[in-house]
Amino acid sequence: MTDNVLVAVDDSNQSTEALEFACREYPEATITALHVLDPGDFYAVTGVEGTAMANYDEIQDHHEERAEEILETAREQAADHGLEIETDHVVGGISRSIVDYAAEHDMDHIVVGSHGRTGASRILLGSVAETIARRSPVPVTIVR
Repeated sequence: MTDNVLVAVDDSNQSTEALEFACREYPEATITALHVLDPGDFYAVTGVEGTAMANYDEIQDHHEERAEEILETAREQAADHGLEIETDHVVGGISRSIVDYAAEHDMDHIVVGSHGRTGASRILLGSVAETIARRSPVPVTIVR
């Protein structure tokens, strides 16, 4: 039986579909929507790693505010299914953070969208979903 489901969320359509899937398939489970803040995104705005400009904290605050907006959208989406979900955000590498979170919080299943990034960053970073599927200690569903 699946009691605890982790859904990785960002602002992509694939993420929305992943949460829809979890709400439909696991309505009795405790669903946690997790957003990962990649610290590389802070440097992409502030400068080269190690030479970040003085507004690093401001940029990080902006990303954390955006994370809360994404998680609020996830809560609203679940509420449309009559469900109340848990939400959380962490800072770290996306794949590793999701896998580690699942292990540390006794998740039974992970649901992810097929890809959240587009264009060159998707090609350069490889498939986050594929990495999660390979490294996860629990079953993973990849939703298109």
